[in-house]
Amino acid sequence: MIWMGNRGLGALLVRQGDRTSLLFACTLFLGGILTGCKDDVVTAGSSLLDDNDKIIVCSDTFSLSSNLAPCGSIITAPDSFLLGEIATDYGTVRAEVLTQLACPVGFQYPETAEVDSVCLFIYYRDWVGSNSTPMAINVYEIDRGVMEYNLTYTSDINIADYCSMEDSTLLVARQPLIVAGSKVDSVYNSSTGTYQPMVRCRMSDDFANRFFSMQAYTSQEAFNEFFKGLYITPTFGSATVLHITDVSMAVYYHFSYNRAGQDTTVTDMKGFYANAEVRGLNRIEYREKETLVENLLADSAHYSYVIAPAGVYTRMQVPMLQIEETIMQSMIYQDTVKRAYVNLAQLQVDVLNVYDGTGSDISRNDWLQPADYMLLIKEESVDRFFRKKELPSDTVAILSSLSTGVDSLGNTIYYYSYDLNTLLTNQIRQGINPDTLNMLLVPVTVETTTNSAYGTTSVTSVRQSQVMSATKIRSAQNADSPLSLKVVYSGF
Repeated sequence: MIWMGNRGLGALLVRQGDRTSLLFACTLFLGGILTGCKDDVVTAGSSLLDDNDKIIVCSDTFSLSSNLAPCGSIITAPDSFLLGEIATDYGTVRAEVLTQLACPVGFQYPETAEVDSVCLFIYYRDWVGSNSTPMAINVYEIDRGVMEYNLTYTSDINIADYCSMEDSTLLVARQPLIVAGSKVDSVYNSSTGTYQPMVRCRMSDDFANRFFSMQAYTSQEAFNEFFKGLYITPTFGSATVLHITDVSMAVYYHFSYNRAGQDTTVTDMKGFYANAEVRGLNRIEYREKETLVENLLADSAHYSYVIAPAGVYTRMQVPMLQIEETIMQSMIYQDTVKRAYVNLAQLQVDVLNVYDGTGSDISRNDWLQPADYMLLIKEESVDRFFRKKELPSDTVAILSSLSTGVDSLGNTIYYYSYDLNTLLTNQIRQGINPDTLNMLLVPVTVETTTNSAYGTTSVTSVRQSQVMSATKIRSAQNADSPLSLKVVYSGF
């Protein structure tokens, strides 16, 4: 029954499902109800809706398809870094770091100061891969291009544009050998009561003397010209990638002064930090990506994949023109074209590779788990969305977190869920649609803020994920369970 204000208490519902029209008329008569207020009387009677007020409600099911979409690169603006190399069934990934250091504007060493040593500290919170297989790194001084703070960079940056990697630019006195799980060097965090693992590299004496003597601390720009930054690269090992949280460099020095007629020597340290005030970049390389894609395509009849960072996306193909034509044909009733609304169009993407944490033997695929957040976005909008730092909108990009539930057999399932109602309605209203609307599943990192007064949480930032993840999903054309989209729509 549909109540239409003061037109009366009647209803007429027109349903056209699966191309079959069903006309259902329901008229309800309600006797006079009199309500008096300052001599005014309101009376509700009965009537039938005219043709222009009839509502069309339909549902149809549409088949979807999917395929792999290799990702050439992503925008790199990390608040943390990946460092290392790891071989998995999804390909071999190599991650390198380029970063500037913040200038301590106005700082001056004491006149009598002399340098003792310079050390680089690399802090990591965790890692992907082996906790016992050794890896080694080298640190070079960036001696060519200067990274600009306000420019957009991608993860396929050319190292040769920034670092010559000549012997004169090699900064470490000895390559540090790193075993992620050993935590030989660590720092106690009093707020968490835990120790954060750290890599310590002593720089060469030549660099220490040069860096100490060339003091250009008038501005960040002047400092960048004097010291353009660090290039940190793995040189040995293919089983571990560290999640770097902080990079800093410390200058240890001593100075003397006369106190009460006696010479006194003081030791001190000055820190230089890779923080939000300077530019840091992550270079991500997949070895033989074409081979990687070919191997994954062998499973395309059953499965699809989303590999991050900068690896492979899955393209979801929505038959947009078919949906539009089907809906608009249903909107015609007695030479009247109704205004179409999509009321229900829920897309569920099933995730198949969640590791439950049981068992002592972890395969190298278990190192890479599904992304916490997955964005479903129009393929044509991907570059603009991330370059302009846009937020999810129901007409362009829809955000979902990895969710869990139970199927009809009581088994635990994992999935991403997307509400396409607004997107499809908007596409139909535009009236010019492609045969297929291509949308990409893109793993993202999400930042939120909570309004304590109202108890609400809002998304404040969405970036292409620079956290390693691998998400295995059921292919849309999977023979055992093909993916379809049921659309419920109406016309007024």
